[in-house]
Amino acid sequence: MKPTPTADLAPLLAFGAHPDDIEFGVGGVIAKETRAGRPVHFVVCSRGEAGTNGTPAQRTTEAKHAAKLLGATIEFITLDGDAQLELENAHARTLAAIIRRIKPSLVLAPTTEQNQHPDHWRLGILVRDATRLARYGGLAALKKLSAHAIDQLLFYPVGPSAEPTNAQPILVDLSAPEIIAQWTAAMEAHASQLKTRNYVELQLTRARLHGLNVGIAYAQPLYPNDPLLVDSLSALTRGARKF
Repeated sequence: MKPTPTADLAPLLAFGAHPDDIEFGVGGVIAKETRAGRPVHFVVCSRGEAGTNGTPAQRTTEAKHAAKLLGATIEFITLDGDAQLELENAHARTLAAIIRRIKPSLVLAPTTEQNQHPDHWRLGILVRDATRLARYGGLAALKKLSAHAIDQLLFYPVGPSAEPTNAQPILVDLSAPEIIAQWTAAMEAHASQLKTRNYVELQLTRARLHGLNVGIAYAQPLYPNDPLLVDSLSALTRGARKF
């Protein structure tokens, strides 16, 4: 699906450590946002070169195709390489420069729960640092790009073990069949990774469980880095519990 950007919707910027993280972890949300007209851009921080299945070239091709199916643009950057990511300030500055270039209102990154692939939680921390650096106008290393402050940083769990147990999520309703179909197609584009495990069924089952817990068909969880600020209570729509 090709997105039709809407002038009043600022971009969403999603970071992934590996070529499939965004699609598996938050692909349904991405599909819903692009269908609403929001421009979405993916930044993938490796080419999956340490993976058991799929070559870097194959995984890059799969990721480009998946992003196109979701209506997003995509770029790849090199930090330390797959399974080698380190927490370095230079990496946070690199990500901050991307934030300044794209100027998103919303940023998505993997959760910082440590019981998952180490690249995932480290990237979450680096993105969190980058969102702060991006708004510091006096930072000499980023002077070529104007400072930018995002509205919200939201973390997505790539897999079940990445879901925080000490925080309540924002649940995004994905019940529309066309959203599930689009998300499923994007996950299936990563054919090399489906040789390891049936990740499509795993992610759909997770979304089904989150949905059933709140009385809908499918939902994906997001975890805000900061409290959500609303102008009035009218901005609050549905709660997860039917009292």
